[in-house]
Amino acid sequence: MNGKTALITGASSGFGREFAKLFAQDGYNLVLVARQQEVLQQLSDELTQAHGINATVLAKDLAQPDAADQIYLECQQQGIQVDVLVNDAGLSEYGKFVESDLRKELDTIQVNVTSLVYLTKLFLRDMVARNEGKILQLGSTLSLIPTPLMAVYGATKAFVLSFTEALQNELNDTNVTLTILMPGAADTDFFNKAGAEDTKVYQDTKLSKPEDVARDGYEGLMSGVPRVVSGFKNKVQAVGAGMLPGSLMAAAMRDLMEPYDPDAERKKKITQYTIAGVVAAGVLTWLALGRNRRSDWN
Repeated sequence: MNGKTALITGASSGFGREFAKLFAQDGYNLVLVARQQEVLQQLSDELTQAHGINATVLAKDLAQPDAADQIYLECQQQGIQVDVLVNDAGLSEYGKFVESDLRKELDTIQVNVTSLVYLTKLFLRDMVARNEGKILQLGSTLSLIPTPLMAVYGATKAFVLSFTEALQNELNDTNVTLTILMPGAADTDFFNKAGAEDTKVYQDTKLSKPEDVARDGYEGLMSGVPRVVSGFKNKVQAVGAGMLPGSLMAAAMRDLMEPYDPDAERKKKITQYTIAGVVAAGVLTWLALGRNRRSDWN
């Protein structure tokens, strides 16, 4: 045990669960926050038995306006000093904005933006007063890309990136660091909860492993790196997002967010392979004719 404590929101599954494991392995005590009391308690028991750390379970719904206040107050009442804050919790809603569930989208803004800002404000003030602490914010590669069919979610992640980078500048003269983790699509229950499990991006692309994403974020956080884009493919996408027009990126993302049709995708790939084959044959023919012409000249 190192005597320090990490508070992790969204700790019951996905990246949050993996973060909890990593912190516990390094001897951090934990404050585990999510809605599911039983799931959190099972994780707490597992990690305390395996690593000899202390774990506090706070079953809170960050979609509720007073949840962040309750979390901070309970930490104070229990005498818990939070040395690392991981704002991992997130929501999304899938579908065209004019047709989707407004209540879920407002909850998405509450969890992804309002509660994140609230928790950051409360715990960051204490960290600055001590001149020590770390915060990890969960962004996304979608922080850089307009996201049709998940317009509100993508916008919340763009906010998280801008907010985090502004605070990084404000904290330049302190020993407190903020890191934003920007993963791409990953093999978690995110798509299922958002109602987007039938999309191309989920059904027909290689998804990142949550343990790999968490490891990248953890190492970046501990090193004080400002921004971590997890995965080579996502790094390339992030570079492209900075160079290409937003309308072009939005169109590409719209294609990935559409429902997956195996037959249509199969036909598309056959067409692509056919075109590639024709182009390759043309190049080879051109090279062969060029060789023949050079032989004639000689």
